[in-house]
Amino acid sequence: MPPNNYSPSSQSMKVDRITAVLGPTNTGKTHLAVERMMGHADGIIGLPLRLLAREIYDRVSAQKGAANVALVTGEEKIIPPHAVYFICTVEAMPLDRGFEFLAIDEIQLAADPERGHIFTDRLLHARGREETMFLGAETIRPWIQRLIPEASFISRPRFSKLTYRGPKKISRLPPRSVIVAFSSSDVYAIAELVRQQRGGAAVVMGNLSPRTRNAQVELYQSGDVDYLVATDAIGMGLNMDIDHVAFAGTVKYDGAISRRLRPAEFAQIAGRAGRHMNDGTFGTTANVEPLEDDLVEKIESHEFEAVRHIRWRNQKLNFTTARDLLRSLEKSPAIEGMVSPRDPEDYTAFKTLIRDDEVRQHSQSSNKIRQLWQVCQVPDFRQTMHDEHVRLLKQIFLHLQSPSGKLPSDWISSHLNRLQKTDGDIDTLATRIAHTRTWTYISHVSEWMDDYKHWQDAARNIEDKLSDALHERLTQRFVDRRTAMLVRKLKDSSQLEAQISDTGDVQVEGHFIGTLVGLKFNADTSVNSTEARTLRNVGNKTIAAEIALRAARLTAAPDEAITLDAAGKISWEDAIIGSLVKGETVLKPKLQLLASEQLNGPALESATKRLNDWITAQIDTRLKPLVMLADLPLTGAARGIAFQVSENLGALPRYKLGDQIRNLDKKDYGRLKFGGLRVGYEHVFMPILLKPDPTALRCLLWAIHEERNPIPPLPPAGRVSFETEKGLHWSYYLTAGYAVFDNLAVRMDMLDRLAGLLRRASRGLIDTTEPAKTESPVVKTAETVPDSPKSAADTADKAEEAEKTDVAPDLPVETSAPVEETVAETKPEPEAEANPAPEATPTDGETETKEAVTPAPAEAEAVEAKPEKALDGDAAKGKGEQPKKKDLPRNQPFKPTHEMLSLVGTTREQFSLILAKLGYEQQGEGEEITFRRVPFHKRKRSEKPKPNGRKPQQNTAGKPTSKSKPAHRKPAPRAPEIDPDSPFAILKTLGKK
Repeated sequence: MPPNNYSPSSQSMKVDRITAVLGPTNTGKTHLAVERMMGHADGIIGLPLRLLAREIYDRVSAQKGAANVALVTGEEKIIPPHAVYFICTVEAMPLDRGFEFLAIDEIQLAADPERGHIFTDRLLHARGREETMFLGAETIRPWIQRLIPEASFISRPRFSKLTYRGPKKISRLPPRSVIVAFSSSDVYAIAELVRQQRGGAAVVMGNLSPRTRNAQVELYQSGDVDYLVATDAIGMGLNMDIDHVAFAGTVKYDGAISRRLRPAEFAQIAGRAGRHMNDGTFGTTANVEPLEDDLVEKIESHEFEAVRHIRWRNQKLNFTTARDLLRSLEKSPAIEGMVSPRDPEDYTAFKTLIRDDEVRQHSQSSNKIRQLWQVCQVPDFRQTMHDEHVRLLKQIFLHLQSPSGKLPSDWISSHLNRLQKTDGDIDTLATRIAHTRTWTYISHVSEWMDDYKHWQDAARNIEDKLSDALHERLTQRFVDRRTAMLVRKLKDSSQLEAQISDTGDVQVEGHFIGTLVGLKFNADTSVNSTEARTLRNVGNKTIAAEIALRAARLTAAPDEAITLDAAGKISWEDAIIGSLVKGETVLKPKLQLLASEQLNGPALESATKRLNDWITAQIDTRLKPLVMLADLPLTGAARGIAFQVSENLGALPRYKLGDQIRNLDKKDYGRLKFGGLRVGYEHVFMPILLKPDPTALRCLLWAIHEERNPIPPLPPAGRVSFETEKGLHWSYYLTAGYAVFDNLAVRMDMLDRLAGLLRRASRGLIDTTEPAKTESPVVKTAETVPDSPKSAADTADKAEEAEKTDVAPDLPVETSAPVEETVAETKPEPEAEANPAPEATPTDGETETKEAVTPAPAEAEAVEAKPEKALDGDAAKGKGEQPKKKDLPRNQPFKPTHEMLSLVGTTREQFSLILAKLGYEQQGEGEEITFRRVPFHKRKRSEKPKPNGRKPQQNTAGKPTSKSKPAHRKPAPRAPEIDPDSPFAILKTLGKK
């Protein structure tokens, strides 16, 4: 399978050069390879440890950008779509795609009994199109020369000198020392001794997660502790500022036997001392015998015996049957000196599982054998008993044989949930982390689960939580440097100094005590009470000075530097410094300053005044027409209307202002209109405040005054109608500029225009013989019909233009309102006067009352402005002039027009609902549906038919046949019948001519 399995002797692609860079530790080999990789258009590098891969990934990402760099390990995959540089562990390298540059680090690990066959395979088959580089120790040179004759070699000398210092007691080890042991019990014992004698030590072991190891290394690197106790896990890849390496043991268990370290292994660990140009030393401690002279000479001169054997395993596997797969795995290497690996975990697990009857039953096809082999490659990070790991692999395989072919989500969740606990000692947490790493690996096999990204995140979060908890346990147990430093420094308090970083972190002599956000200090509660009190007392003076300085900057800050978000929070310099709460009136909210007690006196007063002034200026600027209502030269009813509209953020149902509206004169209408107030058919509102920015601020002020938490979301932008959300009061939508009919909200300026069209239609001033088109039930709004000339957006634009010209939009001046209705004639129609409705808060959009039938003064003024005198009767008809009020028909049935539908952007069903709420009843069916206005005094009884089921007869003009009395008045009581033979019969003739 090219390119993985081609032989060097039969290369299928041209490779410009293959280079082997060999040398001891601290020679810059890895740095050289990374620099060479970044010099190519794309490249890949394989590293021996996940921790080292993460370190290189961070370095390359910082130079090339995270979008261009991928990280691929068995437990973590970060692969941007356009990544060109891949940083991987050697086992996880994606070699199915070609790269210009390829490098393998620590290639001498081809001799490792367990992992060596992977490095050997990369040495044989992994190549870059233009450049290939193998990095490692000089001990691997003969094998590279033998397998790749065309390779060139570069020897790198060590940058610094490594010197043997002999044995030393732990108490006498110099600062910046690493003590190396080979069991967890030895590491813990030595770390406890160092804590007692020298203040504390960081701990690094192989079973720690990368996150915990990084945190412990940072504890050492930052100088919080001067000592590091570790296993041989530091021997590869960890670059730290180490001056001395002390061996507290020389024997390790390698997975099969306990043996003494080989000379090359001694050198690999000792070589961590002395970074770059700084010389390093090594020696022994903790009752370990001094190293032999010949061993010391080899370590100091970096001369070791060449690798005799490297590990090899066949990569061309046969999945026809289980026996064929085992035979291909057990195939012996053809090259002398190559040996098979020491029973790899995946091979041992496969041999065990294939003997299980239930597994064998599902492993009859080539695909199933391949799948079983893939399951067996799940690593045992837990290092548990072999049988326990095999049981887990069996469960995974059998779950994959289900009809869905996926691992059950509840099964995965049950395993992960058991690992979330962060209690327990160091070993317990380390064991849970190892279990979690196994599940992290499983979650990266995407075809095994439905939502693999979810499980990756879940496993990663658990591992991070456990890693942080483990780091905390290790620090609590083995580090006492903070208390020691405080005890020493408190002898002279002048030595303590608090510092505030650019991010607001407050530290005293490098110890974190809290964070300063805006004008508020958040103390760190993780410090014990005694330490916290001491540290805060030292830092309080610095914190108070910084807060006062910030308050002064805030006082002088321009308005643009302060912002108000949709939740009522006030921010400055990317920090929340206050919030709005309910005040005396809706337009005057209170400021709640978020500041620590260190801010007081004049600084507090000036900061508070600055924010109050800013809030007032925001309301005055963004809601200028509303604020200016109080300054209009109004008196009497007009002043009362302006006051109530202002108190209700610019909109009120008309029925609530009925008495005041009836008392307005023509000049009052003009003054209100000049102030931006429209007295509409259904609402009294300010059209200019319906724009997005004023609407957002008004809704926020409403929510704050109503003490709503959380703040309700704004209505959808650009919509003239939409379905409302449950739980929001109708007054919120009124503030946002919408009238509510059941669960339908309609923008009030469009509703006002619709009401005008409906009144004109009921007077016969609009030709509705052509019904509205209803080809599609799709709601037409300003968003869905942007190009239609009858769209709500166009209608709204025309409405605004009409506001400037005092003419109703889309209509000529002479027909902008019913002719008989002038500014002076603002009284309700006769039927409304006869039956006044009680003023009450409407529910579910019920806003129709006696005042709702009064015409809009804006339209009435347009008619009043017409200079021509209306003609009477036939003369008017003959000359094409509009008839007088008395000659106009009343309450004509009409059909809805396309213009009416497009105004409110609704379906016909929703339109019928609106008309019903506006007082129009529907008659007929299908295409013959018409609407007729219901007189107000009949509306409450319109739903109940009379007992005899009769309807009043109507003439062809649609008027009641009886003209003796207005329809809204009750008929006079019928006089009792009088007997013609009675002497009282003469009374019947009285009053007649």
